[in-house]
Amino acid sequence: MEEKIDLNMLQKLAADFWAYLKSEDLWRWIITTSIQIVLIIIVSYLVVKIGNKLIEKFFLIRMRTPLHYSERRQRTILRLLQNVLANVVYFSAIIGILSLLNIQVMGLLAGAGIASVAIAFGAQSLVKDIITGFFIVFEDQFGVGDYIKLNGAEGTVAEIGLRTTKIKGPSGEQHIIPNGSIGAVVNYSVHDTSTYIDFSVAMTADLTKVEEVVETYLEPLVEQYEELTKVPELMGIQNLTADAVTLRIKIETISMEHSKMASVIRRDLMALLESYGVQVE
Repeated sequence: MEEKIDLNMLQKLAADFWAYLKSEDLWRWIITTSIQIVLIIIVSYLVVKIGNKLIEKFFLIRMRTPLHYSERRQRTILRLLQNVLANVVYFSAIIGILSLLNIQVMGLLAGAGIASVAIAFGAQSLVKDIITGFFIVFEDQFGVGDYIKLNGAEGTVAEIGLRTTKIKGPSGEQHIIPNGSIGAVVNYSVHDTSTYIDFSVAMTADLTKVEEVVETYLEPLVEQYEELTKVPELMGIQNLTADAVTLRIKIETISMEHSKMASVIRRDLMALLESYGVQVE
């Protein structure tokens, strides 16, 4: 008798479930909700896309004003605003989609005791990341395009977001560092860079003639290369050996261009001095 009752209950449940699947209300809700979700996704994408374009346009106009805004600072703020816009819009879209699916997000968070504790700890870290990121931008510690070293990572800043800073390394690797964990920062891009170029000539060379040729070559370089910030300076003899004399040149360039210009000057000096019969060692 009990088996018959159970069988009847199962049949009734199956019939009710099948009737529910075929009901007009269910399919009307599925179609309506699907359309609304698709619209939310499309609208969110368009808002982010158009918003990013408007932000870029605003900063482009701002950079053309005669107020001499720092380009690196403007690029950093631009990326940060775009990051904020994307996070706000997509988070709102997710909340909207969950609400359409009749999922009470706040109720889930409030009702999950262990999850609430985990989220609270996560929120602490999130707030720390956001506040640190704000002060990085506000104090102009570094910006997008700067070459920096922090937390063992070294490279060019690709992006400063709400939570993380992304650094592209010399070999193309990407370092993603939470803003809250950023400690001491070395920024190589704030000031001009200087370096020294040493070259040796034979002890028998006419040093007066060598210095004259080198100084004549160095004088116009600042007008030829925009990387140089001042005329390179021949500092004279730096070392003597039994066979050679070492002379030194000091150059100052815009940030991080010193290696490139040192290579150019070494190449030109070698060809120039050898054309005068002076062997460069």
